[in-house]
Amino acid sequence: MTVGTETTLYEAPPTNVFQDQGSFRTYFNFPGRLHPDHDDHGYGPLATVVESFMDPDTLISMHPHQNDEIVSWVPDGVMRHDDREDNKLVTDPEHLLVMNSGSGFWHEERTDADDPPLRMLQIFVRPHSLDLEPTIQHGPIPESTTNEWRHLFGPEGGDAPFAVRNEVDFFDVRLDADSSVDFPRADGRDVYFYVFEGAIEADGTRFDEREQGLIVDGGEVTATALEETTLVAFLVDPDAPVTRQGTIGR
Repeated sequence: MTVGTETTLYEAPPTNVFQDQGSFRTYFNFPGRLHPDHDDHGYGPLATVVESFMDPDTLISMHPHQNDEIVSWVPDGVMRHDDREDNKLVTDPEHLLVMNSGSGFWHEERTDADDPPLRMLQIFVRPHSLDLEPTIQHGPIPESTTNEWRHLFGPEGGDAPFAVRNEVDFFDVRLDADSSVDFPRADGRDVYFYVFEGAIEADGTRFDEREQGLIVDGGEVTATALEETTLVAFLVDPDAPVTRQGTIGR
């Protein structure tokens, strides 16, 4: 669908690519598949956005990642992280976790029996180079302001509180019903967005929970919440150099 002279908005329903492991369920969203002329399931450095559900008392045992930048965004529940570097971290609605796995990083994830059900996004970014130094970032995130975008991560050297090693910026927003917000914009960037909860209208098209959109060529597009909504958006340089040898983000 065309928004303006150059800008195009593509839409996609909830993904049908999923894995059901009982108490751990994952739904794989592939931004590149929204573009009809794109031959890559990822969109430049944004490889995939995985919506994950973990029941209480669930363990994903120790396993490796390599050449993935993995961001855990947890708006509902608690995700507990242990790794071979002796980090014991808790990620929840007030904290963000970024694993820059580089040449290799081992970790496990779990929920305790008395934790609430977990629903989160795990975002896989392709780094610009192979076998970078592995590192981990974890900490509090800025307090959100209703109806305003919150910038959570971006490329190294930028203004965001957390960093990945390629040209992807990530924002979230919590919208009141009937409120509107323009999607983030930047020269040379396209926008991929995901309705985590609620529903929006953009350029006359309704996007319900777990539906996705891709805005190509950077024109102004406004999201209007049809009910209380949690929305995320990624500014992506589709032409950024990438490595495609990640454990997940190939």
